[in-house]
Amino acid sequence: MTSYAGCPVLVVGGLGFIGSHLTSALIRCGARVTVATPSREEHESSIRHCELDGARVLEADIRDLAAMRDAVRGQAVVFNVAGRSGALRSLQDPRTDLDVNCAGSLALLEALRLETSGAKLVFAGSRLVYGMAQSLPVSEDHRLAPLCPHGAHKAVVEQYLEMHGRLYGLRWTALRITNPYGPGQPAGRSAYGVINYLIHRALAGQFLPIYGDGAQLRDYVFVEDVTAAMRLAGIDRRTDGRVYNVGSGVGTSMLDAARLIVEIVGAGRVEHQPWPPLAHEIDTGDFVADVARIGAEIGWHPSVSLREGLRQTVAASVSRSADRTEP
Repeated sequence: MTSYAGCPVLVVGGLGFIGSHLTSALIRCGARVTVATPSREEHESSIRHCELDGARVLEADIRDLAAMRDAVRGQAVVFNVAGRSGALRSLQDPRTDLDVNCAGSLALLEALRLETSGAKLVFAGSRLVYGMAQSLPVSEDHRLAPLCPHGAHKAVVEQYLEMHGRLYGLRWTALRITNPYGPGQPAGRSAYGVINYLIHRALAGQFLPIYGDGAQLRDYVFVEDVTAAMRLAGIDRRTDGRVYNVGSGVGTSMLDAARLIVEIVGAGRVEHQPWPPLAHEIDTGDFVADVARIGAEIGWHPSVSLREGLRQTVAASVSRSADRTEP
């Protein structure tokens, strides 16, 4: 397969932040897209747009084996971008994180085994599987030592993938995504997606909270770069059974990122705050991804700089706000 044109594709979680960008891109590529979402009611507007563009939308929870069997039947490529996110939230509610991210992923794998073993699965993993970096940049060969349940559960799903590949011949690729940002993340979301959260606060003229001195490095990757990597992984057999970092490969301090947001927005201010309880204990410290492997093997490279990505995200947020206020 060299093109998505006419290709039957399933996006589990296709109305979430990354999923919605991936769904739109696949539709533009000519794929026959099916989206699985646990609740049609929560995404009425997005569903209308998807269906107008030709996608099929199913109400199906990833934890429901029967629903997943129906969803995967006849699909050539399946993208798993479903699940709960947030390191601190996973500490506060580890059982739900386990249920959705592990039990849900296992149900999807079983559905593939039972219904369409020849399909390719692309899994949206996380850089949190690494825990505290021993050296920078962090390659895929770095030890896995997650500091929070969310990271641990993502690592477990990678083991599920390897097991199903070995035992049942499942074709899979896991992408360890760093800190994605971009247009489309809800304004009130603060459990994850720190860049989008800070942008929304700056646009509202509020302070941007930075914990400690803000010197900790993060690798921020634009969402369109993430979905480009996912599409390549879904169509290129060289990625079968492989794990890749997906990040910008550039470290930016939290403080510098916040200052850049204030500069681009032209509003807001940076305010240093003490670390919240438990947050400092699970902070991974400096993190920068080594993205050499995915570049060498399938030619993916990040293309959007942080400044340009922030500019596009701010512009999209301003445009949506204007649309909502028009009579």
